[in-house]
Amino acid sequence: MDKRTVLITGAAGGVGRAACELFAGQGWAVFGVDIQDPKPALPAGVEFSHVDAADPAQIEALAAALAPQLSGGLHALVNNAAVQLTKPLTETNPEEWDRVHAVNLRAPFLFTKALYSALQAARGAVVNVSSVHAEATSAEIGTYASTKGGLLALTRAMAIEFAPHGVRANAVLPGATDTPMLDAGLGRDHVAGGSLDERKADLADKILLKRLAAPAEIAQVIYFLADSERSSYITGQSIVADGGALVRLSSE
Repeated sequence: MDKRTVLITGAAGGVGRAACELFAGQGWAVFGVDIQDPKPALPAGVEFSHVDAADPAQIEALAAALAPQLSGGLHALVNNAAVQLTKPLTETNPEEWDRVHAVNLRAPFLFTKALYSALQAARGAVVNVSSVHAEATSAEIGTYASTKGGLLALTRAMAIEFAPHGVRANAVLPGATDTPMLDAGLGRDHVAGGSLDERKADLADKILLKRLAAPAEIAQVIYFLADSERSSYITGQSIVADGGALVRLSSE
């Protein structure tokens, strides 16, 4: 395969879809993965596979099925799939905790491990999509935040172990991005307003840039870190894309 190749998990969601569209538009061969059907369909040329990221057997099967198409290597792996639980820690049961960690933290490890030989062959890049909740969080989202913090530590470990093979690993920490996951999370009491639009407006007002991110803006950061022509000397790093939300003291 002459094109550069990328596999993007969570391809049916807001950021994952935007990433698929961007990479495909730049001429990459894109393999999208999600447990859900993408609606509407992903762009022409994106090869989509149903995979439950919480199931190690399905990840191994996908890697085996794609091996012939990745004989020239995998140039980028975007570990973007995630689930969010909005619930107090004291009310979270072990099954809920395990599911969130299986998708958000174990799956990036398993996808990277299963596809590592292809990444090594292309001297490719791993981009782990973390969250600002890895650095600062709020009530009733602790399970999710713990996975995103763990993903930063995993990213650093990947960078150290993969560097001798020419494989880079970095993370993106998106802030409030206008996606269905954000909508679901706005049911907590950390913002004001009755309607969803009012809650979004209140959240946007707390951000320095006074707006939410578009998924396409986060996709641009992912693309930068995935593209060895743009970020060839960057590894083990985390780029925050949050409109300035983390820089202001909560007491201000």
